[in-house]
Amino acid sequence: MSILGFEATEAYQYYLASEYERAAFAYEAILVNTIDLTCCWYLGLAYLLSENEDAAQLTWFSAVETSTEQETDNRRKALADVLETEAQRFAKIGNPQASWIIRQYLQEIDPSVNNLLYLTELGIDTDKNVIDICTDGQLVELLQAHKTIDPDLLHRLFIKLLSISIIEPPIVEVLRAALPHVHQPQVISSKLLDFAVKLRFEHRQYSLAVDIAELANALDPNSLIILRQLSRLYADVYHYTDSIEAAKKFGSLCQSPDAKLLGKSILLQSLLTASHYGPELWAVKAELETWLETLVSSNPTDLPRGNALALTSAISCYSYLQDQPQIHRTLQNQVARIAQQNLRACADQLDDLTKTAPSGCTPLLNSSKPLKIGYIAHTLKKHSVGWLSRWLFQHHNHDACHISLYLVSQGVDEFTTRWFVNHADTCWKVHGRDEITARILEDEIDILVDLDSYTLNGTCEVMALKPAPIQVTWLGADASGLPAIDYFIADPYVLPEDAQDYYQEKIWRLPHTYVAVDGFEIGVPTLRRDHLHIPTDAVIYFSGQTGPKRYPDTVRLQLKILKEVPNSYFLVKSIVGDKTAIEQQFLKLAEEVGISPERLRFLEAVPDASVHRANLAIADVILDTYPYNGATTTLEALWVGVPLVTKVGQQFAARNSYTFLTNAGITEGIAWTDEEYIEWGVRLGKDESLRQRVAQKLKASRQTSPLWNAKQFTGEMEMAYQQMWQIYQESCTD
Repeated sequence: MSILGFEATEAYQYYLASEYERAAFAYEAILVNTIDLTCCWYLGLAYLLSENEDAAQLTWFSAVETSTEQETDNRRKALADVLETEAQRFAKIGNPQASWIIRQYLQEIDPSVNNLLYLTELGIDTDKNVIDICTDGQLVELLQAHKTIDPDLLHRLFIKLLSISIIEPPIVEVLRAALPHVHQPQVISSKLLDFAVKLRFEHRQYSLAVDIAELANALDPNSLIILRQLSRLYADVYHYTDSIEAAKKFGSLCQSPDAKLLGKSILLQSLLTASHYGPELWAVKAELETWLETLVSSNPTDLPRGNALALTSAISCYSYLQDQPQIHRTLQNQVARIAQQNLRACADQLDDLTKTAPSGCTPLLNSSKPLKIGYIAHTLKKHSVGWLSRWLFQHHNHDACHISLYLVSQGVDEFTTRWFVNHADTCWKVHGRDEITARILEDEIDILVDLDSYTLNGTCEVMALKPAPIQVTWLGADASGLPAIDYFIADPYVLPEDAQDYYQEKIWRLPHTYVAVDGFEIGVPTLRRDHLHIPTDAVIYFSGQTGPKRYPDTVRLQLKILKEVPNSYFLVKSIVGDKTAIEQQFLKLAEEVGISPERLRFLEAVPDASVHRANLAIADVILDTYPYNGATTTLEALWVGVPLVTKVGQQFAARNSYTFLTNAGITEGIAWTDEEYIEWGVRLGKDESLRQRVAQKLKASRQTSPLWNAKQFTGEMEMAYQQMWQIYQESCTD
């Protein structure tokens, strides 16, 4: 071996040992007597990795620049090859920082789209500002211009980009530009959709979720799963036309009877969410019912998991359309039974997890130990369920109940931490059927309480597998009808006396009210009469509900009240729904009734719930919706002290306001017919002294009503749990 070769080998060994200063010294000694380009390249690397970047640049520049352009290009290419080799070596041995540093210089010496992709990947691994890397390096432009891109690298980068904590528009543009180069479109589209769902539920970044779901749809335009989620996501951002179109495309691609049923269900929900009441909506409902009959008569046991999961909420929107619980609850029970038997079959096919779930009675619990109560939900945030359930967690007796909390695909912010996490004995953020079920089984929960009902299919799937010996539904949006649910929490008023005839679950009636709160935060109002051009002596009616609750027949009743009360105005605030469609509906019906459009005011939603509540004080009378009443909105109005007119129906959704008014000691405003609804609306509008008496009674009720006594309510819930457990234990000894 020549002396030069020995010295170069020794210098390289120092370099490999990360002794960069000794390596640099050795390479400098070699280059005093000879010009060896390889030694120049590694001397520059030794300088670079010992944080002497100026010396590295000077070394490489001096060695690369020659008198001929061809020779300069050759040397630059040789240097680039060495840098590429070393960048790969460092990445392989687990030193992404060194690889990142080298690739930065490689991009300057020999720019390429693949190296920039590597840089972006390493930037994610080393917590760099990925957005700056993409924009400064013009990654979007390079992806659009180049055709030859490393598919494995791009696949890996796609996955990593979907794992970073913050996704901003420039990243979305990179993903969009990369779509034509994707070699495994279905794999990537699935990852994109999962990420979009995560953005929706955990981070509530709805617009960004739509962007990501659209990318998934571009890769796999005929995926039923993607189209179903895309339809919902479009509704989240008020793109109702897009939501309806996605639902229609979903339906057009459905082949099996169960899929066709879901297609009609999704379209019906899209039309209803957009407040598009009209012939098309009722035609879709009729088609849905035809497929429902087919499903129930065939009683399938081999449905795909996704379809079985979606069945749990297939007719959830019926409560907005008709007050016929005898019919709708029977249908819900039938569909839920089919969903459950198929979900259990799918679980058995996929793994053995659920086979460990309790199938019968468990050993008797030592009575001195607290009951293990588990609450499962995705709504323990600034959501109706969160606002109403938070007080239960504040007042739980932890000597009697050990509280476990299962937050399903939900982010944890200050609100969730303050009201829920801090008041649970154990709290888990959980995702997916297997993880959730395993966690509940490991915790050995005695009573599992579902707060979502059929508002989240994933929660329904867990409940269908029955990981706890006793399972209960509370809040949510009525009972799910799953046979695995033992009890549905109600009270003496929110369900009629004969409701047990058509509920699958055993109705457990608490003595007073099925929910109680200690109050609501009230902010600073932003509504003023003069800003709305309403006279100070006018009577103001108010309705603040979601678009699906704007049932035309009820809107017509509300406008008839307005017509009978001179100098009255109607404030309409719709939190969800196609505002243009809602306004057109009101204006059309106002013309039919003979009301000037000047007496209507359409309000924008406010993001702060405390401000919304403060603004309720501008109203003289609140007009409730039917067949789907207000729930949280009714409680907020009563807390503020504003009289309310409600029509009582037969279904759970049509009796919320009735039970709240009754528990507050108020009979004024409770109507059982359309005529009574109008009569109460007119009477409360014309009789100021009556309004004042009702307001005074509401104010006094804060000190006396069970509606505003969450501590008492919590005691009643805990007593119910103890009694449920006693019944269960007695059944074990029979």
